[in-house]
Amino acid sequence: MTRCGLGLHAASIRGRARADAGPLLLSALVVAVVSVLAGAVPVLLRSTADEAVRQAVRSAADQADVRVEARWEADDGFNGGRMRNPQLGAELFDLANRSLTELGPLRDVLQPPVGFSAAPTLKVTDGSVLRTFQLDYLSNASGPAVTWIAGSAPAATPKQADVEVPWNGPPWPVQAGLSESGAAALGVKPGDRLRVADDKGNPKDVRISGVFRPRDPADPAWRLAPWLLNPTSGSDGTGTTRFGGLLSDESLPDARLAFGRDDMTRTVRFSPDPDVLTWDSAQRIAATVVALKASSGSSANRGTAAHWQTQLDFVLREVQDQIEAATAQASVLLTAVSVVAVLILLLAAELLVARRAPALTVARQRGASLVGLGGELLLESVLVAALSAGIGGLVARLFVPSVAGAWLLPVVLAAVLAGPAFGLVTADRATRDRRVPANRGARRRARRTAALRRLTLEAAVLAAAAIAVVVLHQRGVLPSAGGTVLLPAAAPTLGVLVGGLLLLRALPLVTGLVLRRALRSSRPLAVFGAARAASVSTRALPVLAVAGAAALAAFALTLSTTAGTGLTDGAWRAVGADARVDVARDAAGSTPELAARIAAAPGVRHVATGAVTDNAPFIVGDAERPARLVVVDPASFRQLLADTPLPQLPSLPAPAGAGSAVPALVRSAAGNLPIGSTLRLPQDGAPAIPFTAVGGAPAIDGAEEVVLVDAAAMTAAGVSVPPNTIWITGPGAAQAAHANAATVTIRADLERTRRHAPLVTGLLQLAWASAGTLLALGLLGFALSAATGAQDRWQILSRLRTLGLRPREARQVAAAELLPLALLAAVAGPLLGVVLAQLTLAPLGLHLLTAQTEDPSLVLPWLGLTLVAAAFPVMVAVLVPAEAAVRRRRRLSEILRVGGA
Repeated sequence: MTRCGLGLHAASIRGRARADAGPLLLSALVVAVVSVLAGAVPVLLRSTADEAVRQAVRSAADQADVRVEARWEADDGFNGGRMRNPQLGAELFDLANRSLTELGPLRDVLQPPVGFSAAPTLKVTDGSVLRTFQLDYLSNASGPAVTWIAGSAPAATPKQADVEVPWNGPPWPVQAGLSESGAAALGVKPGDRLRVADDKGNPKDVRISGVFRPRDPADPAWRLAPWLLNPTSGSDGTGTTRFGGLLSDESLPDARLAFGRDDMTRTVRFSPDPDVLTWDSAQRIAATVVALKASSGSSANRGTAAHWQTQLDFVLREVQDQIEAATAQASVLLTAVSVVAVLILLLAAELLVARRAPALTVARQRGASLVGLGGELLLESVLVAALSAGIGGLVARLFVPSVAGAWLLPVVLAAVLAGPAFGLVTADRATRDRRVPANRGARRRARRTAALRRLTLEAAVLAAAAIAVVVLHQRGVLPSAGGTVLLPAAAPTLGVLVGGLLLLRALPLVTGLVLRRALRSSRPLAVFGAARAASVSTRALPVLAVAGAAALAAFALTLSTTAGTGLTDGAWRAVGADARVDVARDAAGSTPELAARIAAAPGVRHVATGAVTDNAPFIVGDAERPARLVVVDPASFRQLLADTPLPQLPSLPAPAGAGSAVPALVRSAAGNLPIGSTLRLPQDGAPAIPFTAVGGAPAIDGAEEVVLVDAAAMTAAGVSVPPNTIWITGPGAAQAAHANAATVTIRADLERTRRHAPLVTGLLQLAWASAGTLLALGLLGFALSAATGAQDRWQILSRLRTLGLRPREARQVAAAELLPLALLAAVAGPLLGVVLAQLTLAPLGLHLLTAQTEDPSLVLPWLGLTLVAAAFPVMVAVLVPAEAAVRRRRRLSEILRVGGA
């Protein structure tokens, strides 16, 4: 015999591999497919997390900027006036340099600093009350660079640098430059004076020194004051247009003298560079930002100490929660695919050993050792697993820069060990001399021992599933909240395994009941079919693999559908209508007129106005509870809500009388404000307004803390709140809002943006890919289970044919044998998946990705569930004729002589 260097019989290895190429190729295909999915998804998730961080920072815009602010040094003169300080530009530059030393690791992810100083907004008094003007100073590494196409850069007004200006003197002259578009719109040229005044009507002396053109309009510095380049609509209210005047180092001191001492800001802004941000760096800098803000001086300090302000830590914390939730949800899906793949590999190994049982028995009887047989089988499985995992890894590398190996380990180990383990057990049982005890008590003890072992295994799986579900509900899956990912992420899969064990207990009872009823009938085909179904109903692997695959496929489809519907619901709750217009506080008086114009636009069905005040300082008991105060006309708002899928507005009773508490609908994230609770809203120079909670408020514009009251009740309480928000519904809502206002939020655009976010897109694609893979694995498992019992099935049916059973009737009996497992997967599988989704989806944090204030409601994918349910009966209809066609070539004489099919 030819043996390799390890003492293994090479010819036997090759012969077995050629004879059983089909099951080996199926095992290799499973390993390769799962290797692509499990090897690529963690890497894609990592890159998706990096992209999510970058997109979150880009979307946050100014909120993600790190700002350091400080008041200017006092400019008191020796004679009671104000001193002109020509070094203001240098002081701002010095603040930027000092700030750089305090940033620490943040310096690596921030763009160069931009010094910024802005004056109060002025009104252009040339007959148009809708034009405003602001003087701004910008300074970064490039200037920002401009080209003066007319006139010159702003210069200092006085000839001497240090002058003292009296407090009550005439308006101090300030030179500023205008952009081409700004100068053209205002109709001014170098040397002209602008007719502007502050909000109290005091005129200001602003002189145009020149007209500039930016060398790089994309310079990040212009983002702080875009009106310097082009007039900006809506910055100071609906219908307004803001113009900007560019100050220089020479004219900045004059601008400070032209306004109050603390009217000009001194700010240095550091904008994050999204292109260099990653998930790892985001976690590091979030802690640095928190420490920087904690050590910052207070903004209430009247001195010149610098204090830091930024919302970057909140932006990163929010995206961190989203990434952790997406990671947990991806872990749930990968765990499901991995476990089902392992079960399918066990089924393939069972089929492989069933085909090899005669050869292994003969080899054992001829003196082959278990160690030698095990080595041969192990070498074969290692080669198949390594080759298929390598191919899967190469395919994954086409999509990702590297391959994650952790999720491949269970599948590869199953592919390596299942075949040799089953083969050794079969070979050992075929030649061992252990006999069935003749003593009835010994046989009873053996059965009890086997039942006890099975019960122990089932109890262990049940305990693991119960612990996983409890941990999932109590601690969640977010590591930052004290949870862990591995055990909770396995909760749905462990639950499906428990359900499979219950089905495994129930299936023999059902098939046995059907067999007893068939024995009482006069239909022999029913007896044959029921007997064959009862004989194979105790096989554990087919039930666990096929029903588990169907259940987890239904779970993945339910997760995807629930998340998709949650995105739609989250967009509705965030906007409150098809479109929302936010009116600036200064222009709130024009809201009714603006709402009337929008209501008259074509395609608009309903318009409602309201006054929305964020972070109103409500007091409950002795504690302050900031909430969003919403003052609306309930009748019009209720009509608008009826045109949306949002919950309807509960009724608001009229106030009891003058001086009584205002009835309010209250929404609390903690849910600890029952009906009858009293709230108070402090007022400057007036008694606090009392409110009484009479019901629950809807989540207006996505807020979790809401107090909604009737506008008439507020007026009766002596408080007049002008509306500053307009909600619009109808097919023409978006067009009407854009045509009449500048600050507009469109529900469809918001939903589209959220749906195309990297994490959301990745999760939905993974859910669909997992569902497809699980369904394909389930069908493959069903085919493997059918192939494993095909030899015995068709041997018995062929013998029955010698007794007069016709081919058509034989196919019916074969279908009856396969049908219970198919119906089990078709009915119990999707039902089990939906039950597990109802039990485990809420703690998975889907609301963090759908941007809802609460967990999304479960939505069933009826089309997908129907597809899963129909796939397995269709598989029976395909397999039975295929098997019959293969066996049709065998003659009955050969079957009777050989004794096999």
